[in-house]
Amino acid sequence: MYFQSFKEFIEMGGHGFYVWLCYGVVLSGLVSYFIYSKQLAKRNQRNLIKFYKRMDARSQLNANNQLNANNEAQ
Repeated sequence: MYFQSFKEFIEMGGHGFYVWLCYGVVLSGLVSYFIYSKQLAKRNQRNLIKFYKRMDARSQLNANNQLNANNEAQ
């Protein structure tokens, strides 16, 4: 093993601060992106549900209008 102790592993030959800082920045970016993606997916799902409800209401309204027009024509 390259490092003789856990402390040497953390210090990384004097470069530990920069190495662990880079790991922290990358990890925080990945976590932020994951959270953002989950929020975006939820928002898109809510918007799709609203859209389908509107489309369903429109199709029911059109069907009722067609029935009324057919009844009036007879």
